[in-house]
Amino acid sequence: MPAEEARHLVVGRLRKPHGLKGDCAVFPLTDEPAQVFAPGRSLWLRNLAGELVAGPLVVARSRPYHREWLLAFQDHASIEAVEPWKGHFLAAEPADLRPPEAGEVYLHELAGFSVRNTEGTVLGLVSKVVELPSGLLLEVQGPKREFLVPFRKEFVVEVERTARQLIVQLPPGMLDL
Repeated sequence: MPAEEARHLVVGRLRKPHGLKGDCAVFPLTDEPAQVFAPGRSLWLRNLAGELVAGPLVVARSRPYHREWLLAFQDHASIEAVEPWKGHFLAAEPADLRPPEAGEVYLHELAGFSVRNTEGTVLGLVSKVVELPSGLLLEVQGPKREFLVPFRKEFVVEVERTARQLIVQLPPGMLDL
């Protein structure tokens, strides 16, 4: 994948056209949709395979609509122009987003993080993030086998983004299962 394509982070999913003027219903995948979808912002379109489809698309107008946002893009002011985008994803450049604060991390960065217990013992490396309706699970490759850790504050007590490590506090016997 070219370096230019790799720098975008997914911030929303285009659900369907809304109205006749080219507005799109977007389900936000960001904590700050008002800033990310603000008029004048540039966004890129990616398909389900993660391939770059279009962009930059400049937001002409936006507003919250129930649990979604309605966006319109400059030079795409008709339902026919946005209909093919249904089900695609909107992505933004990381520089245009608020950087993670201390103790925060982008989910895509977790693969490769070292996992240690509160005593400093290395337990393994995160190999995958599994998204379930009940929350996120981290698949960790340990010295003898893989195991799952819920990505919740009760278990992951510290995130050290610059050191690429997670400090966990697991219940007794969890690694023996």
